[in-house]
Amino acid sequence: MSGPRSVVLAGGGTGGHIEPMLSLADALRRRGGPDLRITCLGTARGMETRLVPARGYDLRLIPPVPLPRKPTPDLLRVPGRVRRSVAETRAVLDEVAADVVVGFGGYVALPAYLAAKRAGVPVVVHEQNALPGLANRIGARIAARVAVTVPGTPLHRGEHVGMPLRRSISTLDRDALRAEARSTFGLDADRATLLVFGGSQGAQSLNRAAVAAADALTDAGVQVLHARGPKNTGVVVPERADRAPYVVVDYLERMDLAYAAADLALCRSGAVTVAELSAVGLPAAFVPLPIGNGEQRRNALPVIDAGGGLLVEDADLGPEWITGTLLPLLTDPAALAALARHAAAAGVPDADVRLADIVCEVTEKR
Repeated sequence: MSGPRSVVLAGGGTGGHIEPMLSLADALRRRGGPDLRITCLGTARGMETRLVPARGYDLRLIPPVPLPRKPTPDLLRVPGRVRRSVAETRAVLDEVAADVVVGFGGYVALPAYLAAKRAGVPVVVHEQNALPGLANRIGARIAARVAVTVPGTPLHRGEHVGMPLRRSISTLDRDALRAEARSTFGLDADRATLLVFGGSQGAQSLNRAAVAAADALTDAGVQVLHARGPKNTGVVVPERADRAPYVVVDYLERMDLAYAAADLALCRSGAVTVAELSAVGLPAAFVPLPIGNGEQRRNALPVIDAGGGLLVEDADLGPEWITGTLLPLLTDPAALAALARHAAAAGVPDADVRLADIVCEVTEKR
């Protein structure tokens, strides 16, 4: 299958937009080689200013177009901001002779979709969450193809593709890497292992509950790898020689090793997290973020429905829930194995390739 010569990717802002964008870029580059031109759009205030250049891709900055969720005086400024951002984006599309624009939602995607429409460049939309944002709802109306991560996402003409993931995750063999992973974190080789993490900044409710359950877990022979978040230095578990290890770290640079070390995760249910865990077959107890529009709960439901995890509301999470619900699972190898099988069945490890296929098909039709 032939592919495009120049692709523009719009996915700045948060890691939830940037990581799938870069995973698609990697998949396209593997296919198109060094002659393929890949240009990423972002804003000066997003994580993309660090992440995109670090992965070796060209980043062009455009003015962000934040869309107020409620009617405010700021809403009156939106049309002017959109016009300016669309004009600057159109200039980038013309300069790089874009064959296709792929958008992942967020502040950058809307001007990219509108500029592409004006320039006659086909659009592909990828939605990461079970509840799509406004930019992608608009983009889906003008897109040649629309890809979604979660089955049943209410987006016009959405095709279930899955979440494009880093190759270090999508190709991970947890069994083969387990001994190395546990040794890296100072964990015992043969103990059941709980992984606790709340995203890059940690999560206070998860931290409190896990630390309060530390004695019960480790006295039962379950070891814990706990990423508390770099600002949460007060989260400390005293070492005790007569119990299983409880390892606390600020941040997990190597999520592949963390996933390989673990038998079960306790975590939030952001779109990337859910997709990564199911792709590697690691079951989880998902604790949706208790604010927002409920998208984190919806993100986790396909895995829960497949029997690959549990769901607990943030208000219900406490040491009693961990010791009463997770501890029996962690001490039951057969139950853990069944959860892992069901989690893997819900995963889509080749979503980066599937989305790259769609991009190539759209450019061929053009």
